[in-house]
Amino acid sequence: MNTDKNTVIGFVLLAGLFFMYFWYTNKQQTEIATYKKHFDDSVAMMKATADKAAALQNPVKLDSTTGAIVNNIDTVKEEFSYLENELVKVKFSNKGGQVAEVTLKKYSNYKKELVKLGDSSSLNYPINIGDNKVLQVNHILFPTKTITAGENGAQKIEYAYTTPAGKTIRHQFTLEANKYNVDWNIQLEGTDQLLTNQQLNIIWDVHSYQQERTSVYERQMSNICFSEGGAFDYISSKTTKAFEKPIQWVGLVQQFFSTTLIAKEGFSTGNLNWQRKTDSSHNLAALQTQLQTKVAGTNAAIALSLYYGPNDFRILKTQAPEMEKIVNLGRDLYSFVRPINKYILMPVFDFFAGFIKNFGWVIFLLTIFIRVVTSPLTYSSYLSSAKMKVLKPELDEIKKKLGDDQQGFAMEQMKLFREAGVNPLGGCIPALLQIPIFFALYSFFNSNITLRGQSFLWSHDLSSYDSIATLPFTIPSFGNHISLFTLTAVITSLLMSVYNMAMTPTQDNPALKYMPYIFPFVLLFIFNGLPSALTWYYTVSNVITLLMQLVIQKFIINHDKILAGIEVKRKTPKKKSNWQSKYEQMMEAQKKVQTLKDKTKK
Repeated sequence: MNTDKNTVIGFVLLAGLFFMYFWYTNKQQTEIATYKKHFDDSVAMMKATADKAAALQNPVKLDSTTGAIVNNIDTVKEEFSYLENELVKVKFSNKGGQVAEVTLKKYSNYKKELVKLGDSSSLNYPINIGDNKVLQVNHILFPTKTITAGENGAQKIEYAYTTPAGKTIRHQFTLEANKYNVDWNIQLEGTDQLLTNQQLNIIWDVHSYQQERTSVYERQMSNICFSEGGAFDYISSKTTKAFEKPIQWVGLVQQFFSTTLIAKEGFSTGNLNWQRKTDSSHNLAALQTQLQTKVAGTNAAIALSLYYGPNDFRILKTQAPEMEKIVNLGRDLYSFVRPINKYILMPVFDFFAGFIKNFGWVIFLLTIFIRVVTSPLTYSSYLSSAKMKVLKPELDEIKKKLGDDQQGFAMEQMKLFREAGVNPLGGCIPALLQIPIFFALYSFFNSNITLRGQSFLWSHDLSSYDSIATLPFTIPSFGNHISLFTLTAVITSLLMSVYNMAMTPTQDNPALKYMPYIFPFVLLFIFNGLPSALTWYYTVSNVITLLMQLVIQKFIINHDKILAGIEVKRKTPKKKSNWQSKYEQMMEAQKKVQTLKDKTKK
């Protein structure tokens, strides 16, 4: 890779895309304040409306034992029941007959406590209990509870309530062995009386809380994912969404975990409001969604499922169509890297992880694999670099002869390159090649839950930044810590720049001269808060690149043979391309204009 004008253009393009990517992923933070007031007002209005309706239409409470109407809810006690398998422990409440909390038995949070999902959340829908009274289902303390064992290790719990009008509501939950999802079957006997216009209106209010090292970064990774009309979609910066097509599922997604409501037959319509929290608490985000579906017949069963678990690609793929896209392997502007992740990086990573336990060494082998696959392209770059080195004395002579005549030098340089058969853009290939690879690995390492909590060398968690020192203050765009893997990535990038400067023609332009040192400095700010898996990859990739350059240029490429080949090409008649002819004409015209200007000044 040469630090000529074209290589610098490659570096500028690479740095520009880096900044554009991080600006794109962070811009939603600047929009939160705009949407927050609208969201709070909407939620407050809906809550006030619901409370008013409950107060006017439902001044009744139900005894948990008999189901009879009582005057004071405080006389009734809430009771909890539990089902668990190898993966989760599910806490149920008879208040509303629903899931109260789910504990993931194989994952710990930043406090070293087991991850809990679904707490402070509620599922609700209105029912007609008779005498023109409407009751929200989460106000009901279901009087009947039955726990049974199903087939193949499945466990079941059923809550039942009969209204004063004699109509029955049943909430049946099933937890199968080795599953994260809880199947929820709503059975309604007498839907024509229980539901207004035989439409079930579900209100799902769910919250997410910090599980990872820093809530700021985890909030940034949080979003809402859903399937509308059979197609995956998500919102990140917007806070509202009105569905225009049937909805298959909706999920509140954190960096590595998600809570998702799945409708086996789909919801007909609905809308949602959500927001990221902006305070310094451990709260990440809140979602309230209203989903409707028509219920046919007098007796009906609505099949739902609740997923509380990790954002694991293979597990999510078994839950619902396109639910695996919750794992962000590349979206929107960067969706072009998704095939790279899905069909190349994931299979190769899993292959190495199949026989190597330490994921740091898995990343090391993955880096070698990437370098080997891209070696034909980088070899052509190194060959171009070697040709440039051979031509450097001649270029220096031309520079000395023409002095400050930059346009004349550019024309003579182009002529020399054409005669020698040198591609001046060849040195840009490694820089440009890293763009899709970097973005693919950024998405892959940020969303790969298998790296979560995995230690390597001084890093305690490859899915987060490593820190060797904590600063007593925060530097904008840098943070309040120092990442050692970031330092190794920056230092090796700087070494590459210094090495390539030795093979670059004399460059008097200060912008071009110092650009190789500016780029590693920019990386210092970009990399310091990124997962150590990515900065470790970048370090290894840089070291391999340096070694390949040294070996290829010292032992494989024969500079005398290259020089002889250049001399042969010089003697071969060459036909100018249209681009070369137009470029030389343009340079000649600019040279004439400059000559006239110089004469005018005299």
